[in-house]
Amino acid sequence: MDLRMPDLNLILLAGNLTNDPKYSETKNGTPVINFYMASNKRFKDRNGVIKEDVCFVGVVAWDNLAVSCRDNLQKGSSVLITGELQSRKLFSEDGLSRNMVEIKAKKIQFLDAHRVMMDALEASSARASGEESKLEAEV
Repeated sequence: MDLRMPDLNLILLAGNLTNDPKYSETKNGTPVINFYMASNKRFKDRNGVIKEDVCFVGVVAWDNLAVSCRDNLQKGSSVLITGELQSRKLFSEDGLSRNMVEIKAKKIQFLDAHRVMMDALEASSARASGEESKLEAEV
């Protein structure tokens, strides 16, 4: 009987872009986009003081997803990313190599569109409440 751990490489991460995305195309015309995001985690320490830990992660997206990101994202945009971790080797100008781990995005939800819609609903609701108060004052 062969018992093995299943092969699973899945990441789900929410956060905000720390820079404007860098869009380009490969030599054969495949769209690619790269950006960094910050994911915050709030917690209480042993003394009950609220602390915040920030994780900075590189993200790469390809093809139609890259084009969609180019058209919808900018520094500060909120996103929810589903993807997998991948590592690649980078070479500096002085010839040194470094390994980099990043998220290869499979799906990206643009959360700002939802936030804009919620803000509009709240503003509309506030205006309606203000108009109701105004009507009550007139009666």
